Amino acid sequence: MKKIEQSKEKIIFITDIEIGLANAIRRSVNSIPILAIDEVDIYKNDSALYDEVLAHRLGLIPLKNQKVASGKSINFKLKVKGGEVLAGELGKEVVYPEMPIVYLEKGHELELVARARQGTGKEHAKFVPGLAYYKYLNKIKIDKEGEKHSELAELYPEIFEFDDKLRVVNEWAGDLEPEDVEDFKGISVEPSKELVFFIESWGMINAKDIFLEAVKALKEDLGKVKKAIK
Repeated sequence: MKKIEQSKEKIIFITDIEIGLANAIRRSVNSIPILAIDEVDIYKNDSALYDEVLAHRLGLIPLKNQKVASGKSINFKLKVKGGEVLAGELGKEVVYPEMPIVYLEKGHELELVARARQGTGKEHAKFVPGLAYYKYLNKIKIDKEGEKHSELAELYPEIFEFDDKLRVVNEWAGDLEPEDVEDFKGISVEPSKELVFFIESWGMINAKDIFLEAVKALKEDLGKVKKAIK
């Protein structure tokens, strides 16, 4: 396994795990408990949005993933008058406080109580913490004749660079396929068995935790299967 990039928002690594396991980890992201607004009591809504649309929008606001006991919820109160209503007005638990919710005309009011609970992506997309996806790593080979193709650095700047000769800088970047270099002599692209795995967080939890929690959820599911067939 080779780590390419890691931050709170994104992880990229190259791995030789079987594609079936990679797909199982990807799917298990939908089993991670995540906090999201699930119910909204609207007492006053003078905005241009219907109550149902407003509630749906509130549900998609990323919240910091607090530890909430099963069956328990967190309340968010919102009472505003006129102007742009931002997500940060719900409280400090909001990941992106500058995210707009709705705009109120002068004198118009919005008053509501929203309840957030933990759920999983199997129930609704608002409980999904981010994206997990992968692709096969293609190996790029350049011989002496291929080193003169400077135009490839212009076509695929994320993959190649050209100084005195053509070089590969990020073999994993982009989606270069064998047919893309058929007209360039001395250059070949061959698929490998390695995978490039990407995890992108939407802010509820770190990208690293998405991977670890997905693996944990998969392990628990396999444990249930093992117990069932004993």
